[in-house]
Amino acid sequence: MLDVRWARDNPEALDKALAMRGAAPISSKVLELDASRRIAQTEFQEAQSQRREASKLIGQAKARGDDATEALALVAKLKETAEDAEAAEKRFSKELDDLLAGLPNLPMDDVPFGADESQNIEIRKVGAPREFDFKPRDHVALGSPLGMDFEVGTKLSGARFVAMRGAMARLERALAHFMLDLHVAEHGFTEVRPPLLVRDEAMFGTGQLPKFSEDLFQTTDGRWLIPTAEVPLTNMIAGEILDPAQLPIRMTAHTPCFRSEAGAAGRDTRGMIRMHQFDKVELVSIVESGEGVSELERMTAAAEAVLKHLDLPYRTVLLCTGDMGFGARKTYDLEVWLPSQETYREISSCSFCGDFQARRMNARVRRVGEKGTVFVETLNGSGVAVGRALVAILENGQQADGSVILPKALHPYMNGLERLTPGEV
Repeated sequence: MLDVRWARDNPEALDKALAMRGAAPISSKVLELDASRRIAQTEFQEAQSQRREASKLIGQAKARGDDATEALALVAKLKETAEDAEAAEKRFSKELDDLLAGLPNLPMDDVPFGADESQNIEIRKVGAPREFDFKPRDHVALGSPLGMDFEVGTKLSGARFVAMRGAMARLERALAHFMLDLHVAEHGFTEVRPPLLVRDEAMFGTGQLPKFSEDLFQTTDGRWLIPTAEVPLTNMIAGEILDPAQLPIRMTAHTPCFRSEAGAAGRDTRGMIRMHQFDKVELVSIVESGEGVSELERMTAAAEAVLKHLDLPYRTVLLCTGDMGFGARKTYDLEVWLPSQETYREISSCSFCGDFQARRMNARVRRVGEKGTVFVETLNGSGVAVGRALVAILENGQQADGSVILPKALHPYMNGLERLTPGEV
């Protein structure tokens, strides 16, 4: 959520930043509601103060034996005025909060302006795409003989679900365990096993609600299936006032993720690129104000390390304003090379959110030697998407006979198995 005080002092900058994200100018409405809220607040405080003074007159009149009717009438009128002003303040505050809750985060100055992914900026490429002496197959053709079963997934759950058997199931598990071990041992993240169902407040805290409810799955008792472990991990500090010694907090988790993909009809309908249920290893960092930008570089490097260990060609791109997520101020995407598509596809997004989520969650830190508290800064990233990593390993490691050579980093997690071979599932 945006800082209303900053918006009050910088209305033109607010509209300019929103325009970069394709949103309509809104500063005039923000200022109007903010002014109305503050006027109502002042009227409430003044009525309360006058009521207290009038109440004293009642006591004084009774002590003298005088008629207190006029003072009693004044107190009753001021009580009504205070109640009306308080109700108005609550109404304007809710309208303002609802308006701010629907506004996206503001991009940093070094984020390129652009309408869509075509205007993202490539930062670096790592590894060269392999040259094949045969026509490479996609992961569906490769995976089916190895235990990747879309027919059973569809029979059980409908489109965009898959069942895994044998070596395929083990490979998916191996990938997740490898990523967790890497992030804990080498990158200093603490492993967490969070709930997969959360309340409205948690979804609001990280920005999924109220704007993106149609992209989510909700249970009959009102809880939500998490679309990413970012939601429970980040909300672990909701409502907290942290000590500086607790920061930075770095967490990682392997969880299933659930998305309705309501806005992706017709896209990537074949295979595992866009599923309703998928596994991901998530990274979340909570840092002091001013530390987030450097933490973004650190987090991105941690995600890149996964792809380097897996010997997968990839590139890192800086997202433009029109391609960033709702809560991000700056985002790097990692895109892995898929031979069947002859292009790079997203496998991780690492985002710096500033204090946007912290304001929604009321998560703060009390700095040593300073009065009051300040909001923390939050970051999140995929470290990385397990299913897409599996897809990339199949396609980049495929052989002409349909077998797949596995990266050396996974051999210990596959009980020494170095190659997947059809018929040996």
